[in-house]
Amino acid sequence: MSPVEGSTDTAQAASPTLADEVGAQLRDQPRRLPAHALYDPLGSALFDAICHLPWYPITRAETALLSAHRGAILESAGRQTRVCELGPGNGEKLAILLQDPLPQGTHDVHLIDVSSTALEIATARLERLPQVSVTTHVARYQDGLRSLDATRVGDEPLLVCLLGSNIGNFDPDDARALLGEIRQTLRTGDTLLIGADLVKPAATLHAAYDDPLGVTAAFNRNVLVRLNRDLGADFDVDGFTHDARWNPRARRMEMHLVSRRPQRVRVPAADLVIDLQASESIWTESSYKYDAPGVDAMLQQVGFVPAVQWHDADAGFLLTLAAAR
Repeated sequence: MSPVEGSTDTAQAASPTLADEVGAQLRDQPRRLPAHALYDPLGSALFDAICHLPWYPITRAETALLSAHRGAILESAGRQTRVCELGPGNGEKLAILLQDPLPQGTHDVHLIDVSSTALEIATARLERLPQVSVTTHVARYQDGLRSLDATRVGDEPLLVCLLGSNIGNFDPDDARALLGEIRQTLRTGDTLLIGADLVKPAATLHAAYDDPLGVTAAFNRNVLVRLNRDLGADFDVDGFTHDARWNPRARRMEMHLVSRRPQRVRVPAADLVIDLQASESIWTESSYKYDAPGVDAMLQQVGFVPAVQWHDADAGFLLTLAAAR
């Protein structure tokens, strides 16, 4: 669970793309919704609140690792002045990594996200740092990286950051495909810093994705509020319960919205009417969990050499720096 590529600004929410995605996935079996639809402005604010909950250690663990090892990370990466983050969120993590000014020169920072609002927030935070120059790319990860590569002069290496366990939002095949596309846009000597949440006891995972305060439940159900507002749907928000499930075979947490009763739902923008049975669920998001050898193997399969890893054993979180070979 983390902001995912494809999140949109509210102004873009009624685009045919979102309507088409929602229509296709709600017609499918099992019924689904695109995970990026969770991250409208209210959903993003609720996710930020989740990151502060004691039951959700991912953000704190990654932030602590970045803070404790930022010198070693930058040293191992070759102290590149050009840094790119894919899906920067509010910019906090990259700000931690780059908070020490360079002895000389400026950090040339590139931020890539499809949400211009997210990029504005991250830019405002990062531009408070000395010796940081920010360029934003409103684009999908791969397109933004290609645009960045076209502007590179000489052989100055690049550090790409994929943090927040964003890789966990993709199923294994899509995760490898994404990393492969990232590798194709990088040059030998470039590096990738990737954060991954690790497999942990089921009870710990359930608490993280179904917290006692109900913040995650509100985050999940808010997607129905968004679809009602932006696509003219008539979901009864009180007619659904939040359900977090650990799938040990697939090593993923799943978030579902379960219908409390038989009900008919209309989504006019998607030209869709569906009939839900009692206890029928709509699958809204997945979060895949890893182990250190699995991260290494995935990176090696697409042309990276894992160089250094930093591990928070208590929280079950891993940072890996890999070099493009």
